Amino acid sequence: MKVTVLGKWGAYPEADGATAGYLYEQDGFHLLVDCGSGVLAQLQKYINVNDLDAVVLSHTHQDHMADIGPLHYASLIQHSLGHRDTVLPVYTAPVDVEKISSIADTPWMDVIEYNPQSELNVGPFTMLFSETEHPVPCQAIRLSAGGTNVGYTADTSWLDKWPTFFKGVDLLIAECSFYDGQDSKVAGHLTSTECGQLARECEAGELILTHLPHFGEHDTLLEEAKAQFDGRVLLAQTGQVWEK
Repeated sequence: MKVTVLGKWGAYPEADGATAGYLYEQDGFHLLVDCGSGVLAQLQKYINVNDLDAVVLSHTHQDHMADIGPLHYASLIQHSLGHRDTVLPVYTAPVDVEKISSIADTPWMDVIEYNPQSELNVGPFTMLFSETEHPVPCQAIRLSAGGTNVGYTADTSWLDKWPTFFKGVDLLIAECSFYDGQDSKVAGHLTSTECGQLARECEAGELILTHLPHFGEHDTLLEEAKAQFDGRVLLAQTGQVWEK
């Protein structure tokens, strides 16, 4: 499995960057998990937009789905030019179907409701979901393919179920919106220390800190997470590739 970070920022993208978006590749299949602001432009650095096979959304905050609209227009134009003849499926939770359908349910994009209580199979990927603690309904995702497991917290504060849900993942992609000692729970996010604690308790192979804040020194986030977890810890970077 190959994972490419397309966006590392929370809330809004800084210059030349993007918010949440992760490209998963396995056996020639291209899956985009979340599609935040700036993600579509970053995606096209790595694959042709016509080679995108599916999209899965964790929730409908704009920093996770803002580029669904531009992706809709890209699909429209590529269909009209005869460059794409397949419909692009966009998978979303039941509570978000109406909102996403108002943007993307067209002849060239198909909004598909997934059941958060059931396993979802998309191409070679199998996904399990677990509802997070966030101001709007949001789903964390455990994604598997080819014997590799990746956990994605999406947006959430600490919940005691997370170490079990993410148990044994090869890679944990954890949102890291706050620094140690800050009150992250009220906003429905994690601190650097909680990210490291989660990686340790779920026995993750590696940890990538993402959904980064627009304040402070990010190297401090790294050090605070490392204080809790002995495995490899990385700050997300646009274009960063993880492969196993």
